[in-house]
Parts: sequence; C-alpha cells; structure tokens
Amino acid sequence: MNIRMSAKGGSAFGGKKIFFLIAAMILFSAKTALAVCPVCTLAVGAGVGLSRWLGIDDVITGIWVGALVVSISIWTISWMNKKNYKFKGRKIIITAGYYLVIIAPLYWKGIMGHQFNKILGVDKLLFGIVVGSIIFGGSTWWYEKLKKKNNDKSCFPYQKVVMPVGFLAIFSVFFYFIIRS
Repeated sequence: MNIRMSAKGGSAFGGKKIFFLIAAMILFSAKTALAVCPVCTLAVGAGVGLSRWLGIDDVITGIWVGALVVSISIWTISWMNKKNYKFKGRKIIITAGYYLVIIAPLYWKGIMGHQFNKILGVDKLLFGIVVGSIIFGGSTWWYEKLKKKNNDKSCFPYQKVVMPVGFLAIFSVFFYFIIRS
C-alpha cells in the first residue's frame, strides 16, 4: 500500500511546503559539533520523500524512515547535551517519542497495519523502519569507532555522510531485489 504524491505536490505527509520548511529549519539551526551531520539528516529525509513519490515498496521506504528517526534522535540528544538539558531517561524518552510521532499517525491513517502489506508476518513499513534504524545506528557507531582509531579524524572526506547513507543505499538495493523476486 503505497502513497503517491498528487499532481499538485501534496502527499499524506503534509506536502512540499512543510517539507521545505522543516528542511530549512534543520539546515539553518545546524551546528558543526553534532553527532550526526545535518547533510546526512537531509539526505535521509530526501530519500524518504523520493521513495514514496516514486512508489517504491514500503520496506525500502521504511528503511529510510527508520534511519531518519535515529538521525533526528541522535541530533536532538546532542543538542540537549550541548545546551546542558539533562534529565533521567532522556535518550529513551526522546527516541521513543520520535518513533511514536512517526509510527502512530501511519497506523491511524491506515498506511501501516494492512493485512496484505506484510513481510515475514510484520508490516512492511514497520519492518523497514526497524531494519533502517539498525543500519543507520550501526553505521554511525562504526564511523565513530573508525574515527577514534584514526586519531579522531575521518579516514576520507565526507565519511560521516558516506557511511550511513551508503549502507542505507546498499540495503535498499538488497531488499529491492529480494522483494521483487
């Protein structure tokens, strides 16, 4: 069950104006010391919009949605740390809150939870969100490990962006061929 963009540019996610407003807010409020860079977050967001617009399978769309949720969660936690906003359980509360804000409306609107839109008995979009979250979180963790081994320097230019987005692209292609067959 895919959502397609209308001819006027609107979608179930709020249309182009809201997307560009959010993207601009993210871009102009970015700081260089954040754990996940704004370019990476915008690339993931663009991947979600593009995959839905092209009518790509929900597993692949879910991969990018999951990555976006992890990216925004890491970004928010880093921002809160920088502003010295600390409270017990904030990482879990922030992350769970973002997942709830994304998943609940998809379920309530009937985009998620359809009985014929499943893979391995799980909703395709939810399955993709879990896989994408693991891929993005794991690749971000791996980047940090590699950076520490290299005297806190990236191994190559834009490694911080290339690693997570590259792994997301590889797994998207992988699932495309699995689902297609």
